[in-house]
Amino acid sequence: MEVTSSLKESTHGSHEIITASVRQPLVTGGKSMKDVTEDVCRQVEGKPTPAWMLAFAVSLTVLGLGSYAVYRVLWDGIGMWGLNKTVGWAWDITNFVWWVGIGHAGTLISAVLLLFRQKWRTSINRAAEAMTIFAVICAAMFPVLHMGRPWLGFYWALPLPNAFGSLWVNFNSPLLWDVFAISTYFSVSLVFWYIGLIPDFATVRDRAKGAIPKAVYGALSLGWNGSAKAWMHYEAVSLILAGMATPLVLSVHTIVSFDFATSVIPGWHTTIFPPYFVAGAIFSGFAMVLTLMIITRKVYKLEDYITMTHIELMNIVIIITGSIVGIAYITEFFIAWYSGVQAEQYAFINRMTGPYWWAYWSMMTCNVFSPQLFWFKKIRRSIAATFFLSIVVNIGMWFERFVIIVTSLHRDYLPSSWAYFTPTAYDVGVYLFTFGLFFTLFFLFAKFFPVVNMAEVKSVLKSTSGTIKED
Repeated sequence: MEVTSSLKESTHGSHEIITASVRQPLVTGGKSMKDVTEDVCRQVEGKPTPAWMLAFAVSLTVLGLGSYAVYRVLWDGIGMWGLNKTVGWAWDITNFVWWVGIGHAGTLISAVLLLFRQKWRTSINRAAEAMTIFAVICAAMFPVLHMGRPWLGFYWALPLPNAFGSLWVNFNSPLLWDVFAISTYFSVSLVFWYIGLIPDFATVRDRAKGAIPKAVYGALSLGWNGSAKAWMHYEAVSLILAGMATPLVLSVHTIVSFDFATSVIPGWHTTIFPPYFVAGAIFSGFAMVLTLMIITRKVYKLEDYITMTHIELMNIVIIITGSIVGIAYITEFFIAWYSGVQAEQYAFINRMTGPYWWAYWSMMTCNVFSPQLFWFKKIRRSIAATFFLSIVVNIGMWFERFVIIVTSLHRDYLPSSWAYFTPTAYDVGVYLFTFGLFFTLFFLFAKFFPVVNMAEVKSVLKSTSGTIKED
């Protein structure tokens, strides 16, 4: 248990230490340094468990089924999707924004909480960072497929001279800002994740018994020797990368929101989108971290490292960000009414009562009402309730993006062009492909990489554990 200490002068002139507990322990079970190494390395060094093999087989199956949909979209074009001349963006951009949002919590937990010296991040930052990398890869699938001819995307998305004439990319387009923002975010997050893995790779290397594992983890650990100088450089680089990554958390989804806010479509042309999108991204990202960490702690028996304190703190973040999202929904309605613009007012009334009313009320139920249940401590500290509500929040955030995009497009300024969007099996199939890809990558990560940051957990072991065993 973490304690605070103070000195008090006694009646006979000497000083005594007064201690008081202020927080719940972040590592339970009286773990020693050796216990941390053994518990985390067990899943890397041992054979795959039946639970892991079953989960991996399911994710591979989903990936295979989704691959057929991707193949048909690449071969026959995006006419396989349910888009029409009115709703030109639907599931693809919805899924893109949703996956980018999922990727936000990883960097937030790692970088922002590191700068604020929040020790509770140490047990969950590794998996959250991995989630960021995989989610951004899944997000990138949708704009690439939406190009129709993605093999030409290299010339369309990057500012490179090309053989077709002076066809430089359009720097005025927020779609190009997406390319820069997301590729920068992905690059910094990947380097940050890998730098954090190096000391743990060295630990696995030193314990490896076979020649191949020793060679692989030896190469991955980049010659790490654990010297004081190496640790000094490691901490300096970590802080620099955290400083670079922190503004990216805000910038990436802000720029994604510009795809909509810079247009003149009713329901999109609003200045509240940047903070609204960032809060929603953190909201959905923390929900996905909770979903993954609850599964991981159970499968790998990491209950002493991913404790109820971690889960409760993440649930508190969900309450805060969920409330911000709810306020943003209300503010949108107020501004639409206060603007006096009929098209804006109609767009929001149509969301609530139009053909997609079911999507709107699903969004409100999942995002605004359900997170408020976490105000009750019994629910906030319940594993089953947290797991269920984390999935509900992610469903709600998908509906939020769907409502913003489809309800604003399907009824524009011309009633003669109004149309209803219905997804096809290929819309669903491509979405399933990204789920299969995400979980396949995550399960591979959880099997072959230390899923908990051993080095950082050891650094906070004595200051946050109730009892410490000697090694």
